[in-house]
Amino acid sequence: MKTGLCWLAATVLFAPVCVGSRLETPALPDTAELPVQLDYTVVRTYPHDREAVTQGLVYSQGLLYESTGLFGASSLRMLELGTSEPLVVKRLESKYYGEGLTMFEDKLYQLTWRSGKGFIYKKNKLQQSGSFYYSGEGWGLTHNGHEFIMSDGSSYLQFLDPETMKPLRRLQVSDERGPVSRLNELEFIDGYIFANILYDSRIARIHPVTGKLTGWIELDELIELNKTGTDNMSVPAGLNGIAWDSIERRLFVTGKHWPNIFVIELVDQKDD
Repeated sequence: MKTGLCWLAATVLFAPVCVGSRLETPALPDTAELPVQLDYTVVRTYPHDREAVTQGLVYSQGLLYESTGLFGASSLRMLELGTSEPLVVKRLESKYYGEGLTMFEDKLYQLTWRSGKGFIYKKNKLQQSGSFYYSGEGWGLTHNGHEFIMSDGSSYLQFLDPETMKPLRRLQVSDERGPVSRLNELEFIDGYIFANILYDSRIARIHPVTGKLTGWIELDELIELNKTGTDNMSVPAGLNGIAWDSIERRLFVTGKHWPNIFVIELVDQKDD
């Protein structure tokens, strides 16, 4: 039963399985098994800048790093939890549309939409330290500890060499009905790839070897809480932004023009 913002379920939170410094790949799913709905509990709400068109979100050591979009308004921001006012803002040139963001070896990597160019920053003061190039559109970006994983709005994910940014392989994501397209913002959690889906109220959990969609997080009620007006961002298209805190085992979620960032804890119902 749902009570306010809390969903109760008698199951155990996801547990990481580590091999050295990398997460072990989850067991291969049964091809006949349908995706499960992953329940969650909202444990905290923080303010979010409603002007921000969120495209990427990263959490590290008490700080959030956010990539925002739109030509002429794109930026990379460093934020302290509890305030929507950024500590540091790095603005992109007006010809770039900011997109996905990830942190790899203490550096931030930011995609742009159609420019085929990304930027590398030192995380402390967001000082740009380099750039990189890639083929196709840049949407979401994460990594599994040794490869970057990038979405381009299709049903495919590209795995890239972090040294050269050259493609290593492609993975098509599908559920029981076929390919799942419009893959957007990404996060790597306990060996799985989590993805926002453009124009969808759900976050997908994806197996990194088969591409099979193994679970959904349904966030329609959080979207309802962020409908503060009649603009076009008061619809599921605005859902974007996933950041995982592996120490506290909590997930930060927000969206384009959302006034809130929610902290949720996940529960896997298939073990009930």
